[in-house]
Amino acid sequence: MSILLNKKSRILIQGITGEEGLFHTRSMIAYGSNVVGGTSPGKGGEWVLDGKYPVFDSLKQAVEATGANTSVIFVPARNAADAMLEAIDGGIPLVICITEGVPVQDMIKVKHHANNRGTRIIGPNCPGILSAGQSKAGIIPGHITMPGNIGVVSRSGTLTYEMVYALKQLGLGTSTCVGIGGDPIIGTDFTHILGLFEDDADTEKVILIGEIGGQDEEAAADFISRSMTKPVFAFIAGVSAPPGKRMGHAGAIIEAGRGNALSKITTLENAGVKVGHNLEEIAGWLK
Repeated sequence: MSILLNKKSRILIQGITGEEGLFHTRSMIAYGSNVVGGTSPGKGGEWVLDGKYPVFDSLKQAVEATGANTSVIFVPARNAADAMLEAIDGGIPLVICITEGVPVQDMIKVKHHANNRGTRIIGPNCPGILSAGQSKAGIIPGHITMPGNIGVVSRSGTLTYEMVYALKQLGLGTSTCVGIGGDPIIGTDFTHILGLFEDDADTEKVILIGEIGGQDEEAAADFISRSMTKPVFAFIAGVSAPPGKRMGHAGAIIEAGRGNALSKITTLENAGVKVGHNLEEIAGWLK
């Protein structure tokens, strides 16, 4: 099994005619994802990728024609919030925003609207989702993982890639990898994904990859101690990061003594999570 995404997911690409949209759509199709078309205002009626995939002017038209239930957004940051709102209003239950640099105020409005309409947003500024051997929606390379029983949830795209590849090198596979994004405001946090993994019969262990900034990892630790029966392993990036300096992601900043790596590690360990010094160490434990 998997969470959120599987072979039956009907994927629509918002921004399919752009360079990034086309490149990653090809990769999703090559992996076996069920891509049904895309949107690009002003280019409705065109067909892309050898004339096999239709382009629509609006998401509403695309959903009516294709029955899409998953959207992946590859549009510039200035338009990303509108794209997410269009997907929410179009009734898409799962929206994955790859775009980096979405303004915080815009994302606050999007998250509020999504919660009211029952739409799950993954991202923004995330690598998306890959259910190994079934489907991928986003930019996670398909060849670096294999099907298995380990769930992975991460704030960092690059560390996600390194983790699943380290597992594969040891003959270990994943059920689903979810990159939730590293911005200050994201659509879905650790606790929601951990809950889905807890309820997935074919996920037996979970790896959480966090970083400095915010309190999502502390909230995850509380959820794990109260609600998780499956073993959770974790890695927290940014142990040496100085306070007040943003490290990589927009949300990766220690402010007023809050959100530092050591406090997150301590909180997770107190919740029964085994925290590794590096990703290879975690892979070794699971082996």
